[in-house]
Amino acid sequence: MARLTNKTAVITGGTTGIGFETAKLFIAEGAQVLVTGRNQSRLDEAVNALGSNAHGIKADVQSLDQLNYLATQVKDIFGQIDILFANAGIAKRAHFRDVTEADFDQEVAVNFKGTFFTVQKLEPLVNNGGSIVLTTTVLDQTALPSEGGYGASKAAVRALARSFSQELLDRQIRVNAVAPGPIETPIWSKMELPDDVPAQVLGRTPIGRFGKPEEVAKAVLFLASDDSSYMLGEEILVDGGWATL
Repeated sequence: MARLTNKTAVITGGTTGIGFETAKLFIAEGAQVLVTGRNQSRLDEAVNALGSNAHGIKADVQSLDQLNYLATQVKDIFGQIDILFANAGIAKRAHFRDVTEADFDQEVAVNFKGTFFTVQKLEPLVNNGGSIVLTTTVLDQTALPSEGGYGASKAAVRALARSFSQELLDRQIRVNAVAPGPIETPIWSKMELPDDVPAQVLGRTPIGRFGKPEEVAKAVLFLASDDSSYMLGEEILVDGGWATL
């Protein structure tokens, strides 16, 4: 039997990369999925590609008003949900001496504040015994030059996985995190990396290649399903050995 038969899930940042591949996998495993994105055309394309078991709501996790709207829409469409994958995030690249206040504030607003309030606003809709998965990064355990703000904002999300787990014990909602390493997603092109950086990253990755979004999606499925029923507050690295070897 499919692992998510009759389950409902919400995935923020679900129009591309890890979020989109996770939505595809959840649907293949029997779930109905609602994805969010900030760009309406990309959202429409994603929902069309995902098929009849997908729904889409335009929402920016930086905005509490939009998160409140998202919660209202999720309740109208699903009533309650079984899985929340708080995946929306951004990465900006700059040496710490060159980081602007605006860029710093946006990274924190999306990655940390956005994750915190996504869970706060949608947790009342998660069924008792449900699963919440947060996206962190390998850079909460190690470092990459010019990614200090990103790594720090995601380290804060790692802390949330622990604190949310404690606070949601009364409802037996499990909160865990997935920590991607270098993955072939649009976030790399958005960072406008120097030409030599991908080669440096690849050289530092013991497995010798970039990961694929669908490989991260499999880890998310594990955390979202009953296969991980005795895990909470944990973080799974999907990084090709980056942080361990």
